[in-house]
Amino acid sequence: MMNLTAQTPAPTTPAVIGLTSIEAEERLAELGPNTLPEPEPPSPLRVFLIQFRNPIIYILLLASALSFATGRIEDGLFILVVLLINASIGTYQEYSADRAAAALRKLEQPSARVIRDGVACRIEAKRLVVGDLVLLESGDRIPADLMLVDASDLRCDESLLTGESMPVPKGRTVEGSSDETASSMLLAGSLATRGRAKGVVTATGTATMLGGIAAELGRANSSQPPLVARLAKFTNALAVFVGLAALVLVVAGFLRGLPLHDLVMMSVGLAVSAVPEGLPIAISVALAVSMRRMAARNVIVRSMPAVEALGSTTIIATDKTGTLTSNVQTVTEIRLPDGTDIALDAHADLDKCEIRASGLDSDLVRERARRLLRAALLANEGTLARRDDLWVAAGDTVDVALLAAGRKAGLGQEELNDRYPLAARIAYEPEHKYAASFHHGSDRIHVFVKGASEVLIEMSDRMDSAGNAVEIDRASLLAQKEEMAARGLRVLAFAEGEISASLAGSLGHGHLVDLVFLGLAGLQDPVRPEVPNAMKDCHAAGVEVVMVTGDDPRTAAAIARDAGLGFHAGQVVSGHDIDEAARAGDQRLDEITREARIYARVQPAQKSAIVASLIRNGHIVAVTGDGVNDGPALKKAHVGVAMGLRGTEVAKESADLVVTDDNFASIVAGISEGRAAYRNIRKVVLMSVATGAAEVLLFMLALPFGLPMPLLPVQLLWLNLVTNGIQDVALAGGRPEGDELAGPPRSPLEPVLDRTMIRRVVQSTVVIGGAAFLAFQWMIAHGYGVPEARNITLLIFVMFENVQTLACSSERRSIFSVDILRNRFLLLSVLAAQTIHISAMYVPWLSGTLGLSPITPLEWGLSMLIASSLVLVTEVDKFVSRRRRDRSSHA
Repeated sequence: MMNLTAQTPAPTTPAVIGLTSIEAEERLAELGPNTLPEPEPPSPLRVFLIQFRNPIIYILLLASALSFATGRIEDGLFILVVLLINASIGTYQEYSADRAAAALRKLEQPSARVIRDGVACRIEAKRLVVGDLVLLESGDRIPADLMLVDASDLRCDESLLTGESMPVPKGRTVEGSSDETASSMLLAGSLATRGRAKGVVTATGTATMLGGIAAELGRANSSQPPLVARLAKFTNALAVFVGLAALVLVVAGFLRGLPLHDLVMMSVGLAVSAVPEGLPIAISVALAVSMRRMAARNVIVRSMPAVEALGSTTIIATDKTGTLTSNVQTVTEIRLPDGTDIALDAHADLDKCEIRASGLDSDLVRERARRLLRAALLANEGTLARRDDLWVAAGDTVDVALLAAGRKAGLGQEELNDRYPLAARIAYEPEHKYAASFHHGSDRIHVFVKGASEVLIEMSDRMDSAGNAVEIDRASLLAQKEEMAARGLRVLAFAEGEISASLAGSLGHGHLVDLVFLGLAGLQDPVRPEVPNAMKDCHAAGVEVVMVTGDDPRTAAAIARDAGLGFHAGQVVSGHDIDEAARAGDQRLDEITREARIYARVQPAQKSAIVASLIRNGHIVAVTGDGVNDGPALKKAHVGVAMGLRGTEVAKESADLVVTDDNFASIVAGISEGRAAYRNIRKVVLMSVATGAAEVLLFMLALPFGLPMPLLPVQLLWLNLVTNGIQDVALAGGRPEGDELAGPPRSPLEPVLDRTMIRRVVQSTVVIGGAAFLAFQWMIAHGYGVPEARNITLLIFVMFENVQTLACSSERRSIFSVDILRNRFLLLSVLAAQTIHISAMYVPWLSGTLGLSPITPLEWGLSMLIASSLVLVTEVDKFVSRRRRDRSSHA
């Protein structure tokens, strides 16, 4: 929980009259301005250099240096160009300053009204100091943490800081409150939605609760995206493999008495062969393509690795207010005193109302409901009017919700006010827990009251029953109120009465007696209509969902049920439970988070602790949110998802993804796209690693048999960067196969090369490398010159790459059942790679550099026949895998 302790105790006397200008300047010099720190963003050069911190890059730089040292300028230039292109793409995609603190500053009031030198004046909010007396009114953003010294009907919206969806009553004391200190504190960044107040500044800048959140956002993110973690392990293993293979070949060559120049060239060739130079670019393409597809589905990606991270998600920790719900208070139920239920469609047009009361006189029910709503509209200080075909509201959110309910029932506030002219009004006060209005009638004064059920039940001696006033049944009414509250509704009561017109000059609290109780209204922030289906999709995809909210546990549980989130009573925990578990140690907290599904009354620091615990429990965590209070958790998670419409700039700048339509279902669509991106990356890895390993195998087989180097380094570069590079990009941009959400998410511990991938890499390596070696050896043995043998061997590799590309278009489906035309770019890449290679044979300067020359039709046919052997091997493997999965699913 954030510390609300003041920077310096505010003196009592100055708090009443304000500070002098001299005192304020002294404190400003001592404590500093009322601003939040702005972190220095990394420079583009630094971001560019970070792109080179990768084992693959180190190997390639070494290969480039060896190429230059031995005079192979083409090899060195090729490698450097690839590295520069990759680094440029990474810099462009990932360079963005962390502007979370800057976004937080936007929530500060640019100016504030204070008492200085005994006079009310407006100053820049950044010049506020501890001890300043600040004047507030409805609509003001609180400029610093304040302690109230006076308040009139003050309510503050703290949802962006605490997650509490309802405006919070504020005052020096609140009758019946167990936490009078909290009720008299105003937090920087919150909004005064109603009333007026005076408050003494107790904390400014980074010492405020808002400043504490800013400091939390400034810390480094400890969670590494799954793709980055997997690729780091993969590249480290690849570096070890390349080093060992190079050592073996160099030692073997040295024992054979090969010249140092040949050994150096062999090492360069091995490095170029084993390292898939085009893999970083292909991965960038895969993520960039998915980013565009996600954008088309209303998900904006701010960090490229977050694409795959969302696809890896095993649990979503979602905010309630504004994410699962609409963040708009709505009257969803009216309960008449005799138990008649009236349901209002939460999402109906304001000019319509749906009343559902089967078996009852609908006209009578509607009239009784209109009578209750008449009281709600007249004892109301809000406004709701149409402006340019839009409904524009002002005032307390509950008042506006009641006005909307009246509009649905065909009642208009202006028409009622004309019919019942206002005589006097009693504004809502927390200590009274009701509001009332008095209106002139033909010969009587009409009284309309709304407020807490317990209070209005005591004010009334009768209640409405089937349109008649009968003796009140207080026990029954209180039971109805408790039943509605247990379902997470906020319950208000309504009553009316009449008094003599002769009392019009002395209307007040004393006249609120002998009323007729009209009924109850239940308000809630309704679940978005698309959320239940999105929950089902998450369940089908094996993704767990938990709710983290600042609301009351009963309200949270009711919303969770409406949203389709499965849970039982033991899986609802509070922020207090989280604090107690955290004090007992991480192990106790981790035990709670393994079972809990709803976290209620949660503070920002607790939300971050929950996310950290879920990560320790082995989850890939996505966190959704829209408020300032969500910022630290969004940053701590593997992937943070901010709501775009209602989300604050803080949430958006802290997140990796922004859902532009605030639709929870869009997150599920993003998971599908993320899984498709990872599938494409696996296809690229399989393609690149298999062909690279096949080249290494070719070298390792050639050396013991005393054969010359089968391919030159420049030919290997041609394979890996040009012909193979085109196909890698095509695989990376492949369309989703359509079944991405059909199974559970992969294990967070799953490596890039899992057992299936390793098996297929080995198969392809043996087939491609072994066939190429046999062909090269046969040609040398039958009188082919080394250049001619290399020329045909290079062609065989190009054809193997084409076959491998088509085989990799789906991990599970047969190459003959895949609709190649769905990914036309893939088919075009195969044709383009072959066309480029054929063209290179006839371009003089290029054929000379690469050692290429035209070949005979027979040699073409034999090369195609050799490459087609890979189809047989991959098809058999896929068939066996499908049969094994089918047997497993039936078992």
